[in-house]
Amino acid sequence: MLKHIQIENFALIDSLELELQKDLTMITGETGAGKSILLGALGLILGNRADLSAIRDTSRKCVVEAQFQISSLGLKELFEELDLDYEDLSFLRREILPSGKSRAFINDTPVTLSVMNTIGKRLVDIHSQHQTLQLSKDVFQTDVLNAFIIEATKNDSKPASQILQSYRAELVIFKNSQKELKRLKGQEAELSKELDYNNFLLEELEEAGLDQLDQQALEEENEQLSNVESITEVLTEFNAVLSEDDLGILDQLRQLQNKLQSIGPYSTTYAALKERMSSVLLELEDVYQESSNEADKVEADPERLLQINTSLSLLENLYRKHQVEDVASLVQLRDELADKVFVSLGLEKKIKTQEKQLQDSEDKLLQIGKELTGLKIKHKTALEVEVVNIVNDLGMPDAQFLVEVLPQGIYSYSGVDFIQFTFTANKGSQLLALDKAASGGELSRLMLAIKSILSRCKKLPTIIFDEIDTGVSGVIATKMAQIMKSMSEEMQVMSITHLPQIAAAGKDHLIVKKVTDEHMTYSTIQRLDKEARLEEIAQMLSGGTISNAARENARALLN
Repeated sequence: MLKHIQIENFALIDSLELELQKDLTMITGETGAGKSILLGALGLILGNRADLSAIRDTSRKCVVEAQFQISSLGLKELFEELDLDYEDLSFLRREILPSGKSRAFINDTPVTLSVMNTIGKRLVDIHSQHQTLQLSKDVFQTDVLNAFIIEATKNDSKPASQILQSYRAELVIFKNSQKELKRLKGQEAELSKELDYNNFLLEELEEAGLDQLDQQALEEENEQLSNVESITEVLTEFNAVLSEDDLGILDQLRQLQNKLQSIGPYSTTYAALKERMSSVLLELEDVYQESSNEADKVEADPERLLQINTSLSLLENLYRKHQVEDVASLVQLRDELADKVFVSLGLEKKIKTQEKQLQDSEDKLLQIGKELTGLKIKHKTALEVEVVNIVNDLGMPDAQFLVEVLPQGIYSYSGVDFIQFTFTANKGSQLLALDKAASGGELSRLMLAIKSILSRCKKLPTIIFDEIDTGVSGVIATKMAQIMKSMSEEMQVMSITHLPQIAAAGKDHLIVKKVTDEHMTYSTIQRLDKEARLEEIAQMLSGGTISNAARENARALLN
């Protein structure tokens, strides 16, 4: 409920703070006193566009702030979704700077007008004869019927609320399955374009035998086989120099070793020299042995040389083709291509599995949806009768109202059907969709009837009726007042009215007045006490000078 509103520098209001009561509040005042200004200020905190001309004093900012008690409206999840701090007692504030720039805040967090509007429309419903378009929207009509059947079946073993919850849970599964199937088919379409080419590249890389290739070893072997003659010549000469009889280096070193050994006993230095010579001789003998072995291995092999050159040439071509520099990169690319080909070939199975899951979900969704449709058809007559009874009392004795539950080809958030309200206020006239069937006044009274039923079925935000009683009087006005009073038992209701019968039904009464001093005209809003309220109702009855009879009539209305 709206608990408090503060308005600064807006239109004819210089500064105003107002505490609002729960239940039913009536707002009265002469035409032009500024009742619509209050609605305009409320519109700002509900996210309406700001008009710079509405600033009273253009040298300072305009501020509208409202405090709402929202604990019963179930808005915590919405606040979290919009990344807002949730408080049971929440504040909405709107500022319009002299520059024309507008700022909006919810619980001191800056927000966009879109976010403020999303929250605002869940807090206040301003309803007038010119604002009945909502009634003709199919989403609103569906919500009305759903709320009605939820209330009607709340004590059943399987209430509509449970069925609707199951339907919406399955709808999430169904939509997720649709998205996944679409993703898989898109992936299949993309991969199918590349499958043949990927297969060709994969086969080429697999034929290269990359796992067994050692490029460095191949290049070394290639150098050896390409220079067999040179290698043989060098190794032969090297071995000859080392091993030639008597003149070979090895024989000469052995002789030197023997001579050093003979003088070794004369000095430790000579003995050390002999040991070092022995080490050199031992190493050189080992080099000779290895060189001899290598010389025996060297053999021309043209076939093997051709094979190595072919492998190295293939590697170079693959490097250029795939723009990589080593075998490891080619192996990684091969494995990635293998994964793509595997995925491509496995997608068909995945798609068939996903199609089966989607069909199962759709079958279940349709089954639950039909169950929900059955409840709508079963209980719609009770809604039709209740609406007709109310609008009959509101001055439309020949009114007819019908709820049509029609099949639709999509699965919506509220079911598998399309809800359409049809109406006529006149006997013998064809029932038509609401936007074609009734005048503004008739639609306004129809909306009042539906909102009164809704107030019993679900938690509604604060509702403000803006002169919806225009064109009615007497018994109809009294009935309107009774409906508003009944609604106020479940929610906060405010009504701007010119009719004394309606004004007298309120638990609280505010009056809007226009006051002029030497320099400026102001609009003020005051709460009336018991005596002042009697005078205001009497004034509304008399239309001029207040007579004793008018006071007595006012007293009778108030009792």
